[in-house]
Amino acid sequence: MEELVRYIVGQLVDDGSTVTVESSEQNGITVINIIAGKDEIGKIIGKQGRIARAIRTLVKAAAGSKAKKISVEIIEK
Repeated sequence: MEELVRYIVGQLVDDGSTVTVESSEQNGITVINIIAGKDEIGKIIGKQGRIARAIRTLVKAAAGSKAKKISVEIIEK
């Protein structure tokens, strides 16, 4: 799942090397953290959070077949 998020975010930003995608397990929920700089974070979130919502929807749809709970968090450096 982390690879999917890394690919999507890499296509959205200008400099993909400034964005980090990490995943961890917390209380049975997989948490995927997207860590980006201030200039790139706006491209990931999008107008009124539409792109962030779309990323979360895609991840949940992909995880639905595996019956896992996954959360996507966007963090500013």
